[in-house]
Amino acid sequence: MSTITQISDWDRGHRRVETPAARATDPETSHLAAEEITASGARAEQQAQTIAAVREHPGCTMSELARRTGLDRYMLGRRISECETAGAVFRGLKRRCLVTGRMAESWWPVDPEMKSAA
Repeated sequence: MSTITQISDWDRGHRRVETPAARATDPETSHLAAEEITASGARAEQQAQTIAAVREHPGCTMSELARRTGLDRYMLGRRISECETAGAVFRGLKRRCLVTGRMAESWWPVDPEMKSAA
C-alpha cells in the first residue's frame, strides 16, 4: 500500500497530510477511488469543509456537525482524522451526542495563532 500525500491550503500555509486514503486491506477499487479523489482536489476541498465546520461549531460530535452544516456524516468521518493529523482539529472529551443519544467524541479547532487547543 502506498500513502497518498495530500497537500492542502488552509490558514497560514501548507500542511502535509500523509494519512492513507484507503486501508491496506481495502480492495483495489478503494485505492483507485482514493487516488482519484486526491488527484481531483476533492479530498482537499472536503478537508477544508470539515475544518470550517469544526471551527463554526466547536465541541460538536460528528453527527451534530452533519446536522448543523448539511455535510454528509460519512464524508466528515473520513476526513476528520486527516484534519487531526494535519493539526487543524483535535478530539475533545466524549459526551452524549444530541443527535444519536450515544456517547461520541467532540471535535475542536486548534487555535492557528497559538498552535494549541482552543
